[in-house]
Amino acid sequence: MSKGTPGPTPGFLVWRLANKWRVAVDRALAPLGLTHAQYSLVASLHGMRRAGERPSQRRLADHTGLEALYVSKLARALESAGLIERTRDPRDPRAVQLALTEQGQAVTQHAIEVVQHLLEQLLEPLGGPDAPRTQAFTDELTALLDAPLGPPVPNDQNTKGTSP
Repeated sequence: MSKGTPGPTPGFLVWRLANKWRVAVDRALAPLGLTHAQYSLVASLHGMRRAGERPSQRRLADHTGLEALYVSKLARALESAGLIERTRDPRDPRAVQLALTEQGQAVTQHAIEVVQHLLEQLLEPLGGPDAPRTQAFTDELTALLDAPLGPPVPNDQNTKGTSP
């Protein structure tokens, strides 16, 4: 927390909420053999497959916001577990396409149900998943995610006289 702020900063609260959510998802999915990060991949693959897409690792990295190298590592682990298959893209031999296996689809369906239940618990204080407060919260989170974020540029007129 910063000096002069009467309570926790928004950044601290976002960090705490993200950690609370990650830990809850990790614990809930452990019996299925998934971590939160792995879930983000298989659930994204599930949704993309339903939209008719068989994404590359790069496309999945862009979709999830995870680093491409991390997606590659997660994909290898999920492939070893029999949940996804990785194949060369016939249009680009450098690219690897990802798809859920039959077992991966079954595990993902169950995992989505588990996480949906957690989400309902999380959103209960706002009135539940369909409540106006939840929609407003979702809109605010989307605005924050759409905001560019990076280190200050040295000698930038907009950051002169400010400290990082």
